[in-house]
Amino acid sequence: MDNSIIFAVGGVILGLAIGFIIAKTLEKNNASKLIKGAKKHAASLLKQANLEGESIKKDKILQAKEKFLELKAEHEKVILSRDKKMAEAEKRTRDKESQISNELSKSKKGNESLDRKVKDYNHRLDVLEAKQEEVERLHRSQVQQLEVISSLSAEEAKEQLVESLKGEAKNDAMAFIQSSLEEAKLTAEQDAKKIIINTIQRIGTEEAVDNCVSVFNIESDDVKGRIIGREGRNIRAIEAATGVEIIVDDTPEAIILSCFDSVRREIARLSLHKLVTDGRIHPARIEEIVKKTQKQIEQEIIEVGKRTVIDLGIHNLHPELIKMVGRMKYRSSYGQNLLQHSREVAKLCGVMAAELGLNPKLAKRAGLLHDIGKVPDAETDMETPHAILGMQWAEKYGEKDDVINAIGAHHDEIEMKSLLAPIVQVCDAISGARPGARRQVLDSYIQRLKDLEEIAFGFSGVKKAYAIQAGRELRVIVESEKVNDQNAADLSFSISQKIQTDMTYPGQVKVTVIRETRAVNIAK
Repeated sequence: MDNSIIFAVGGVILGLAIGFIIAKTLEKNNASKLIKGAKKHAASLLKQANLEGESIKKDKILQAKEKFLELKAEHEKVILSRDKKMAEAEKRTRDKESQISNELSKSKKGNESLDRKVKDYNHRLDVLEAKQEEVERLHRSQVQQLEVISSLSAEEAKEQLVESLKGEAKNDAMAFIQSSLEEAKLTAEQDAKKIIINTIQRIGTEEAVDNCVSVFNIESDDVKGRIIGREGRNIRAIEAATGVEIIVDDTPEAIILSCFDSVRREIARLSLHKLVTDGRIHPARIEEIVKKTQKQIEQEIIEVGKRTVIDLGIHNLHPELIKMVGRMKYRSSYGQNLLQHSREVAKLCGVMAAELGLNPKLAKRAGLLHDIGKVPDAETDMETPHAILGMQWAEKYGEKDDVINAIGAHHDEIEMKSLLAPIVQVCDAISGARPGARRQVLDSYIQRLKDLEEIAFGFSGVKKAYAIQAGRELRVIVESEKVNDQNAADLSFSISQKIQTDMTYPGQVKVTVIRETRAVNIAK
């Protein structure tokens, strides 16, 4: 058993050795064949490379020859052009030499003719001098004869002529100036009317006016009792915190808030709305809600000011002035909302400035800020006119001089120094003086009309006086025996000045004095 295993193993090993030897022999034969094939391929590649190198060499030689021929041709062209230029230069030189020689020969002949011309000129000059002396002698003799005839010397006659010419020129100049002034006045009046009409037509605004009361609507009358509270403590707390009078009457589902200050009324209205919505109404809660509402209103004032300046295209306005613009929303003048009035004046100023060729942005700025003096704070001196106060604030917060002057001069408190001032004044009058823009209490309105008529009756010669057109015109009828035409004009001016100094009124008042003479006869 062991021997058979050994013989089997030995046979296997012998077979493996024989296979290895055969494999090595085959591999060696294959390698020799590969080497021979590689040598043949290398020889063929070398031969092909030699052939390609020869062809490239020939191509390069041909290219070099062509390049040489091109350079040679160009060089020959340059030489030919240079030779041509040299020939042309030589020709020009020869031509100039011949020309100079000809000119020299001509100049010799010209010198002889010039001498003859000089002699002729000298002779003519002598003749002219002799004739001039003769003319001067005749002129002196004629002047002497005129002096004898007119009994005036030459200087006196000259002075009289100059004086007469001065008088004629002065008369002509005065006539021209008068006609020019009349034409300018007519044209200026027409242009001014045209600009104002175009400006008014391009601006549309609301005519609604603010009241001194606000109405707070409620869902049912049961809420009134909760707002009043036990023994009225809630309503007293609201009035003490807001400064607004709360009127609870028989009006169904409504409570009236009365106060001259629009900010206080708005704070009271919003506070009541929050209290009724929340349902908890007692003094402590009322004070808390009112404080929060005051902060909300202050923030809303700033937002209103920002939106206003953005809508009007005004930039770089001081934050304090923005806050004042926002406060205008809760202020009114003769029932007209101050913010709406200022926005309207700003738009009117921009349009009018553009029509006149001025800066519309600066005009809008002045128009928006012209009434900021009507928005006083706790430290404001109430005796200072609002135009002067607004001018001081504008100067304090860095506005331009033209804007400052326009604010201060829009009611003639100071002198106008820029064209913006009359524009703001006119636009303020357009916005505030139009019918329906403002209103007054009936008693004060009637009193103002009476005061107008009484001022007219205070002058001698006045027979009748009527305040018409809602107090915007005063018609005065005078006695023709006591007041002549010149006195009528003076009387109109005096009454207008008296009204301007003694009365306070919106817009302007036109004073018309009528003097009438009648001749009556009866035919029988």
